[in-house]
Amino acid sequence: SFTITTTEGEEFNAGKLVFATGIKDILPDIKGFAESWGISLIHCPYCHGYEFRGKMTGIMANGDKAFHLASLVKNLTQEVTILTSGKSLFTPEQSEKLQEHAISVVETEVEEVHHKNGFIEHFSFINGSQLAFDAVYAAVPFQQHSDIPASLGCELTEHGYIKVDHLQKTTIPGVYACGDNSMMLRSVASAVAGGNLAGAMVNMELTHESF
Repeated sequence: SFTITTTEGEEFNAGKLVFATGIKDILPDIKGFAESWGISLIHCPYCHGYEFRGKMTGIMANGDKAFHLASLVKNLTQEVTILTSGKSLFTPEQSEKLQEHAISVVETEVEEVHHKNGFIEHFSFINGSQLAFDAVYAAVPFQQHSDIPASLGCELTEHGYIKVDHLQKTTIPGVYACGDNSMMLRSVASAVAGGNLAGAMVNMELTHESF
């Protein structure tokens, strides 16, 4: 069993725990970035791609991550530019494929995101140049919102998610996780489905244990 203590000093006892604590994006210290995040500075073509199809689109990433995003975004728009903010890390084969699809790569560091109420107007760079965009995908790192699962011994995946099996069980008996903290595909539908499964499994375990 588990004992949960709140910041107000209250204590609760539980036979099982379900963590639905989410994750926190770590945004770069670029003026205008945070204000545009989730509006026109976005993270996922599957979540936002339809709304920005056919638009002037940028990708803030480098190497394999940028190449992966480019392959998905190119299916949505012909106007794609990769912003690496430093020397590009593409293999010769990747560079050739990007050129084949007319995807340009800008290595100059981004200085500011110019926007109106979160909607991007253009990016400015440290060399004084500018590029106009309607939307920009950004591959930003993240961290777990809560460190309690890790403190209990729950393993994390190589990408930083709480490791769960197909029933949402973590590596610690009696502890479950669901939602963004344990799955790569961030969506309300996926989070609800994971929570539904975790709840059902907790109920089944508690019922069997008390039968």
